[in-house]
Amino acid sequence: MAHNFIRKFDIMVSDGRRLNAATDEVIMEIPLEIIMDGRRIITIACTGHHPEELAAGYLRAEGLIEHRSDIIALCVSDEGTSVTVTTAGRLSACGKFTDDGISLMSSGARKKRQDVITGPLTSGVTVRVETVLRIMKDLLSSSTLHERTHGAHCSALADNTGILVFRDDIGRHNTIDMLGGHALLTGIACTDKFLATTGRISTEIVSKVFNLGIPVIISHSAATSRAVRFADDAGITLIGFVRGETMKIYAHERRVTL
Repeated sequence: MAHNFIRKFDIMVSDGRRLNAATDEVIMEIPLEIIMDGRRIITIACTGHHPEELAAGYLRAEGLIEHRSDIIALCVSDEGTSVTVTTAGRLSACGKFTDDGISLMSSGARKKRQDVITGPLTSGVTVRVETVLRIMKDLLSSSTLHERTHGAHCSALADNTGILVFRDDIGRHNTIDMLGGHALLTGIACTDKFLATTGRISTEIVSKVFNLGIPVIISHSAATSRAVRFADDAGITLIGFVRGETMKIYAHERRVTL
């Protein structure tokens, strides 16, 4: 299916001595408009893969919906460029609409939502070092989009048996929202799951994971200072820079066993 999200372009390639004509595979980018209850919420740059999950996951991450029962209908346009969501009419206090119908939260409100911790996650789930390494190896080998275009991030829901759900896209935030949307729409509980990703771990990423109730983050990349502090306060085990046989455990190492 990856070929559906790849476009070919005639380009020039330089080897430092000359320019040569070549054909390159480039990852697809479309603007996906999310409309909730007749209001345009946001337009997201994405590949267009799993638009219904991305829409549901984004609305969940922003606090505009919380449960599957909040969604009465979800419809993807024939062109795949918009998702219309009809809800039960409950709007989170975190959400706000402007007069022209464009969402929503001020940057201050977003920061406040990211920093709010209602209580640290207390999941007793543990993960072995060898399992972390295996999950990352499987994650890195799963993305045909990245292998062919080098323009994709990928993330997955996993547990101690391995990867359960995999998603890739041009944005690392999108992949996590897709997983959150998938979990919401299919009823998957995340409190005993891991989030594996190729992307850098920022505060916003930790916030998304915390709101899903996922107690373990496994990343191929590094974490930011605020993300480490947030994960520590939120009770999230944060494992980063998983490369080869090594990794860095930034917070709550109690869940990682040999």
